[in-house]
Amino acid sequence: MKKPHRNIVVITGTDTAVGKTMVGAGLARALVDRGVDVIAVKPVESGAPADHAHSEDGAILAEATRQAQPRHALTRLRAPLAPPVAAAEEGVRLDMDEWCAEIRSYAATTDLVLVEGAGGVLSPLTWTDTSRELATRLAARAVIVAADRLGALNHTLMAMEVLEQAGVPTAAIVFSAPAAADPSTGRNAEALREFSGYDRVAVLPRVSSFEVAAGQLGIVAEWLIGPNAPGSSR
Repeated sequence: MKKPHRNIVVITGTDTAVGKTMVGAGLARALVDRGVDVIAVKPVESGAPADHAHSEDGAILAEATRQAQPRHALTRLRAPLAPPVAAAEEGVRLDMDEWCAEIRSYAATTDLVLVEGAGGVLSPLTWTDTSRELATRLAARAVIVAADRLGALNHTLMAMEVLEQAGVPTAAIVFSAPAAADPSTGRNAEALREFSGYDRVAVLPRVSSFEVAAGQLGIVAEWLIGPNAPGSSR
């Protein structure tokens, strides 16, 4: 596979707990199944237990790609708080430069790097940086994940605008089914297409594993690696 110009994709969301890890891991496995050499990275993860656990987001991403390294988030924090708040409590230094350098090193040796942020587009990763800055500094494209519920249109359009103003192309939008559906669930994707004219919008139903998610996200994988992928040149 010939590398695109932007072979780093940041997976961000409209909020926390919207399904980013399930989408990221499912997308990673869908790409692997298509013969793409993928590494998935989570720069920082809060709420991680003292002992490394298979349930951590970073570990799930690594399992999905079957990668040797990294096996967990680059920085792990125990408190389930915004990363800079958790880091301050634990005396941990958060370094965006170090995260970006490591991610670029993976990008230099693989077809595609998926990078999962924390929280929403503007959720703080450090006291000075958000996922928007992460994507900008990495010259990355973005996949936006939104919970498929009432309010998702507003939140998704705001995320798209924030990224567009920063020069970050939106490669895809995925509406992820929430635990409790409401009357808008299953209708937000078509409503967004109609309102915005943006058509690379997918829906992920409630699934039990990233292997199942991979089967649902094949179209998104094709959008990322196809010749007409936003922000890429092949």
